[in-house]
Amino acid sequence: MPLGAVDFNKNCEEARGRRLPPADRLVEYVICRGCGFAWAPEFAAWTPADFQRDIYNAGYGDVDPDHLEVRPRTNAETLLATFPAPHRPARHLDYGGGAGRLGELLREAGWDSTSWDPFFAGPGQVEPEGRYPLITCFEVFEHVPDVAQLAGCLDRLLAPDGLILASTLVSDGQVLPGRPLTWWYAAPRNGHVSLFSARSLGLLAARQGWATASFSADIHLFWRGEFPAWARHLLKAA
Repeated sequence: MPLGAVDFNKNCEEARGRRLPPADRLVEYVICRGCGFAWAPEFAAWTPADFQRDIYNAGYGDVDPDHLEVRPRTNAETLLATFPAPHRPARHLDYGGGAGRLGELLREAGWDSTSWDPFFAGPGQVEPEGRYPLITCFEVFEHVPDVAQLAGCLDRLLAPDGLILASTLVSDGQVLPGRPLTWWYAAPRNGHVSLFSARSLGLLAARQGWATASFSADIHLFWRGEFPAWARHLLKAA
């Protein structure tokens, strides 16, 4: 059902008081009443070139200034603390890793880490091959118009004893039919075109045959069957 419309230039930096001039271009979002998943249907027809022209362009740093260095470095520090040497994965894929800075930092720390992002090209990008015990998806799920396709792709890349660690902020209590769409995370200029509730994220996992657990409203784990033995130390924190 219809949820509401926001200006295309609505972005996450507005939460810090930084606003762009209105684009005078409305983006409509709809919501599933059953599971709470909300999305912007127009982006389903966009090509990668459309996204690169209108979202992931030279102005992207204005709406996400942390994406090049601050977030990759913070995520690298988190992963190194979360997976110390006895629990280090044999291989790691950072899916949707932007320019590849996170993978670079992890390789400097001794990890076998690959970064891949279909919207970026450069020396840090290596197309994934085989299967990976650990796949990270930091701020990826909300950027994807076809979330079922994303889940299928991740499943094909996940090792039998693999683990997916994903970050996306769930919308519980923030996005409801009949309420104005003012949530800061509903930000088309950032490419936030898919907004998950906790229920919809769980349903996506179940349809893929994954189990799931969450550390918080924005950090989530997915795996198949038994929890991977090499990462069992995480269950104490999830």
